Amino acid sequence: MYNVAIIGAGPAGIFSALEIVKLKPDWKVILIEKGQKIEKRKCPIREGSPKCVNCKRCGLLCGWGGAGAFSDGKLTLTPDVGGHLVDYMPREKVEQLIKYADDMYLEHGATDEVFGTDMETFREIERQAVLAELKLVHSPVRHLGTERSLDVLKHMQDFLDERITILNNVRAESLIVECEQVKGIVLDNGDTIKAEYTIIAPGREGADWLTHEFAKNKIGMVNNAVDVGVRVELPAPVFAPLTDKLYESKLVYHSPTFGDEVRTFCMNPNGEVVQENYNGIATVNGHSYANIKTNNTNFALLVSKKFTEPFKEPIAYGSLANMLAGGILVQRFGDLLEGRRSTPDRIKSSIITPTLTCATPGDLSLVIPYRQMKSIIEMLFALDKIAPGTASRYTLLYGIEVKFYSARVKLTNELETEGVKNLFTIGDGAGVTRGLIQASASGVYVAQTICARG
Repeated sequence: MYNVAIIGAGPAGIFSALEIVKLKPDWKVILIEKGQKIEKRKCPIREGSPKCVNCKRCGLLCGWGGAGAFSDGKLTLTPDVGGHLVDYMPREKVEQLIKYADDMYLEHGATDEVFGTDMETFREIERQAVLAELKLVHSPVRHLGTERSLDVLKHMQDFLDERITILNNVRAESLIVECEQVKGIVLDNGDTIKAEYTIIAPGREGADWLTHEFAKNKIGMVNNAVDVGVRVELPAPVFAPLTDKLYESKLVYHSPTFGDEVRTFCMNPNGEVVQENYNGIATVNGHSYANIKTNNTNFALLVSKKFTEPFKEPIAYGSLANMLAGGILVQRFGDLLEGRRSTPDRIKSSIITPTLTCATPGDLSLVIPYRQMKSIIEMLFALDKIAPGTASRYTLLYGIEVKFYSARVKLTNELETEGVKNLFTIGDGAGVTRGLIQASASGVYVAQTICARG
């Protein structure tokens, strides 16, 4: 019998475990992760494979550290982006939790440097953004880089390995709920884990499992906004006036045609575009490193829209892209505007060399609905006003980029599920957060809540 069982070793689950160990060192805690330990995680593409081989459990998404392990480790130190924690508690509390979680990263080896703290520089870029009808969100960023991020996560893993039980390569199959109270978890190997408290932190990759499991147990869910878009890749000098000063620019735009919100996300100066595999569905993402630089910068443009029937989940978009391309599509912006597909020869003749070499040249307008595509095009022209060259005919667009937090669990202000006692749900997979630092903060908060009860 465990005091606490945690599903998922992403930042939310890890920080829950770290805080419980600190507050209740004598408690028995088990952390269940369906992927590998951090040192055993790998991706065939990163090791030279020309294309995604559809691993049973994607090494970029599953394993210790979650989907963020191989990201460039950006900790956005503000409640204004990266999640919805302010919906559950006062803003001041969220700020305290973010600071607390950030200090924990520093304790485990994070770098000291924080970008975006020069307010005079921010105000000048903000002025330029306003003239282009863009909103620049103040978002100081601690950047680890992929290499340092892995080192930090390895340090956390080794620290916890001596203090709690960690199960790798084992998946939570179902919850045990009796008399409106969680009692434990059944694993895919048939074992049963009994625990007084259960924390579910499945990450985006586990969002589909969470949705179906909660529906089975009649735990309330509400539709979240769906984020669908593309990853933009362009020469690093185009965005250098912004990235050199802020590192990541959080820019929000409301498209004039439809009024939909479009935002930049996960900006990677001198980074690379990568492919991920969500249960057989190929999606695109981006990384940057602390010590390795490319000639390109990439970032996502995501259109947020809350759908009703029949589009309740973003997985349908990813499935459509796979049917058409068998993977990731890439298209030059000029070809998109001219209504023609990009070809290998057109990509080769561009001034930009794609960093994702396995992407298939094609036509994104066949994959992304007109409304979203129109909003993305309008956003690119708006960005061109503050970063000339963004709307170049050579700018590359990769698709499809989808964020798999399609539903949000109905939770109390303590992040406990409504109707099932002692069951807590946190992180990106629950639709509560959408970034590393708020996911980590949610883990800290739930751990403190549970320990206060005990």
